[in-house]
Amino acid sequence: MHIDAVAESQARQFIAGRDQTIYTGPTSAPAVTMRTLPRDVAGFTGRDAELQWLIAAASRTSGLVTVYTIDGMPGVGKTALVTRAAHVLADAFPDGQLFVNLHAHTPGQQPADPRDVLGDLLACTGMPQGEIPGSVEARAQRWRGRLAGKKVLLVLDDAADHAQVEPLLPGAAACVVLVTSRRRLIAFHGAEALSLATLPSGQALELFTRAARRTPVRQERDAVADLVDRCGYLPLAITLLAGRLAHHPAWDVGAFADEFAAAQDRLGELEAGDRAVTAAFDLSYRALSLNQQRLFRRLGLHPGFSFDLYAAAALDDISVVQARRQLHALYADHFIDEPALGRYSLHDLLRAYAQALAAQDSAEEREYATDRLIAYYQRTAEAADRLIRYPRPGGVALIDASATTPELADREHALTWMRTERSNLLACASFAAINVRDSHVICLAKAMASFLSQDGVWDQAAVLHEAALTAAHNIGDRLAQADALQNLSWARSGMGAYSAAENLADQALASYRSLNDRNGEANALLNLSQARRLRGNYDVASYLAEQALALYRSLGNRHGEARALQAQSWIRHVAYGECGAAADLIQQALCLYRALGDRLGEASALSNLRVVRHELGEYSTAADLAEQALVLYRALGIRKGEADALRGLSRARCSLGNYEVAADLAEQALALYRSLAARHGEAEALLVLGQVRVMTRKFQAATDLAQQALTLYQALDFGHGKANALRLLGQAQHLSGEYSAAADLLEEARTLFHHFGDNQGEAEVLNCTGALLVDSAGVQEAFVAYRQALQLARKVQSPLDEAHALEGVAQCLIRSGQQQAALVDLRSAVAIYQRIGAAEAISTQEHLTALQVSTRA
Repeated sequence: MHIDAVAESQARQFIAGRDQTIYTGPTSAPAVTMRTLPRDVAGFTGRDAELQWLIAAASRTSGLVTVYTIDGMPGVGKTALVTRAAHVLADAFPDGQLFVNLHAHTPGQQPADPRDVLGDLLACTGMPQGEIPGSVEARAQRWRGRLAGKKVLLVLDDAADHAQVEPLLPGAAACVVLVTSRRRLIAFHGAEALSLATLPSGQALELFTRAARRTPVRQERDAVADLVDRCGYLPLAITLLAGRLAHHPAWDVGAFADEFAAAQDRLGELEAGDRAVTAAFDLSYRALSLNQQRLFRRLGLHPGFSFDLYAAAALDDISVVQARRQLHALYADHFIDEPALGRYSLHDLLRAYAQALAAQDSAEEREYATDRLIAYYQRTAEAADRLIRYPRPGGVALIDASATTPELADREHALTWMRTERSNLLACASFAAINVRDSHVICLAKAMASFLSQDGVWDQAAVLHEAALTAAHNIGDRLAQADALQNLSWARSGMGAYSAAENLADQALASYRSLNDRNGEANALLNLSQARRLRGNYDVASYLAEQALALYRSLGNRHGEARALQAQSWIRHVAYGECGAAADLIQQALCLYRALGDRLGEASALSNLRVVRHELGEYSTAADLAEQALVLYRALGIRKGEADALRGLSRARCSLGNYEVAADLAEQALALYRSLAARHGEAEALLVLGQVRVMTRKFQAATDLAQQALTLYQALDFGHGKANALRLLGQAQHLSGEYSAAADLLEEARTLFHHFGDNQGEAEVLNCTGALLVDSAGVQEAFVAYRQALQLARKVQSPLDEAHALEGVAQCLIRSGQQQAALVDLRSAVAIYQRIGAAEAISTQEHLTALQVSTRA
């Protein structure tokens, strides 16, 4: 009998493993039922890309039967997708479209036996019961024979494993099989797999609004977005939750969202009749082995959101080999995801489910598991820290990693591990603090201090060190208190909270002295020196740095000595304008770092030396030093240092007239600073980029950048930075024709520089003021400003400012009719510009040549 001859009234939906009544016509021939698709999914939403891929793939012909597996976690919408696809594809398979529920996860029912399924499938083709053979193999052979030469679409829904599916596959090349499963059916040969993730946010919102039968008004959109987010973008959860709204049209969406957010048992809220997220999870969970169940429960105890093999092994107190095997099984059953190689995570609702299951274990068992986990993170972080931080005299040598600790071969591996696990380390510290496991908090904070400082993660560092300070107080550990104060001071300084940093550094210094910890005292002195320097107290900062240097030398701490030399160099350069002395000090530090093999210290010293050489007008040398530092920082993976080097290189390129390159470098630095939330660095980069915009006559852009920098410096309460921003803003306003505003800004900048004793900064402002006065007030006032700038520039050995002042004086003399006198100053300016390779050399030389010609005439 040809299957097309069967009347539609004879059709039925086949359900494996259940007795069925087959309605037949008046003849005695067996009924042929080859169209058993369930009804199409009403209002099918989303999955456009997956649906189109499936339809296109199933439409292709090949020499073999084509099998497509669709896997995903419970409730992700596998059945809905294949049902929709099957209806779209139905016309392409005129010989039949069969839908078979294999019941791998049907409540109260065993997974369908392939033998029984084959018996019913053969009956569907019209084979009399008496002719159906007994064995699975024979039935499978007859099944393939019945489909020979036919085009049939077979949907196998909710498959348990490949063993259940394999006997059911047709042999005809024109047939297509769609298989859904909660498991990744890895053992299928030749099958193409489609793993369904949760819905993208836009599709999840669309599904919710359709299922809820309402269109959110503008003020309700955030509430709906929050609801689907808390559902983990899982279609089953979204549909169940939206259904509650659909049945209560008077309910307010915002209030409903608040209620769901506050629910203690969120999974309990996601149920309707016999449909529930928990029930779907339960069926899969029961199919796991006892060992897999236990590991899954313990994964719910992890305070973070992703983990590796070693963390899983620690939680379950098993070997890494065993953990790998168990995680593979959980992954295959969609209990966990593997978003990156060797990194695992749980869907939000599965995490909540695991936590609920874990809560049924004894408190002692849960505590042991989390203690093992935190101990693993602490042990590995301490090993990483020894590779990352500056070595200290008497420090513990790196020991061999244990069998449950990943290998950290070098500093690069240590940084990679720290960055990968940062959120987990912080989560463990928070968990330990909440559960009053104070020693863990202290140890984790200490192990992460150098890493967080080097990466500039100041806000997270501050929270961690505050927790460590509290923990140290709790257990009366005075040394740990001093360390926490010191680390918290560094964090506050990095955040720009300089007053708080200074206060904390004072407390740390007093604590170390009371403990007679001289190395800690030296560190605190240097830290306090920086805090005072950032507050503009340069004399006190210099005195503290000298004390720290003497103490480090007496202790034989050469790393500390190098850092103290760097601090002194900065003060000599910025506060006192002593560039020569500053260069000598930083050169000493550079030699120490190189002798110690400390590449990070070397990079830092190169960056500082670059600043001094730039101020001395050695722009090519400054660019070379910045490039050397950049290479080191990138090799070491220090992003804050990389940003500093990019900014310094931009400044050097700008001074050399390479404006396009300078702008690109400054923008790279700015993006890096912003990604690190390094506000001080961000402000510095804005100033450098603003100066480039001035040099390329983009004055409005320069004004905007300078204003952004000024706002940041004001928020940071950093007076020196504020002065620099005011100077650039005044210069940009002048060149934009806003003379009155420019005068006020430049005067405010000069007052600040004078207050800080920064002669170079004041000289730069006076040169800008002279240029403004030439355009707005008159030559005589401008001449006075330029002469003052010249005096200060020569005092601090700043050749660029000296050349700017000489050029300005020459301009004033020319306007006063004193061309011969102007020639002397202009020649001097040109000579300086040419010697230092400044961009101004060409234009000033042209001006000098023109003046020489005019004076001869």
